[in-house]
Order: sequence, then C-alpha cells, then structure tokens
Amino acid sequence: MKKILMLGVAAAALTAWSARAGDAAALYQQNCAKCHGADGKGDTRIGKKLGCKDYTDPKVQAELKDDAAFKAIKEGLKDKDGNTLMKPAEGMSDDDIKGLVGYMRTFKK
Repeated sequence: MKKILMLGVAAAALTAWSARAGDAAALYQQNCAKCHGADGKGDTRIGKKLGCKDYTDPKVQAELKDDAAFKAIKEGLKDKDGNTLMKPAEGMSDDDIKGLVGYMRTFKK
C-alpha cells in the first residue's frame, strides 16, 4: 500500500512539474520570443535593435545569474539613459518568473 501511495505522489509531482515546464514555454512564446527569439538567440529584428543576448551561448548563460534574470523579468530593464529596454512582467507570479528563468536555461548548448 505504501508503494502505491508513493508512486501516486511521485506521479502527481511529475505531472505538476511537467505542467509548469509547459506553462513556462507558453509564457516565453507569448512574452519573450518576439525579442529573444523562439530559439533564445535574440536574432529577431527587435532583438538585434535592443542588443538581446544569445542564450544558446554557454558563456552568456554562465555570466547571467538566476537572481539577475529574475529581477530583469520582474522589474524590466533600462539602459544607462533610463530608456526602457524591456518592460516588467505583467500578470506573472514569482513562480511563473522562476519558470521562465528555468526555461531560458534550456537554450544553452
């Protein structure tokens, strides 16, 4: 009986994790891909104009810390003159943002 219960809990956790991963991918496509590209390379027209980084580059991934990525998504980014480069995330929970950071990490080659 304990084994069945443990398997049930494990299956539920895996399903919840899988759903969150899918949610992060959907959030990325809806909110990030137009600038950062569907593949994370940042080679869209807008991404090139704004200087988006290539998240498939292991060096870029290594230099960007999760807390900095979280803050950028939550609060947005401005250039040195105070011009908005990236708007803050709207309608996203902290868990959603953490999911986006995790999803961004999947682009690393």
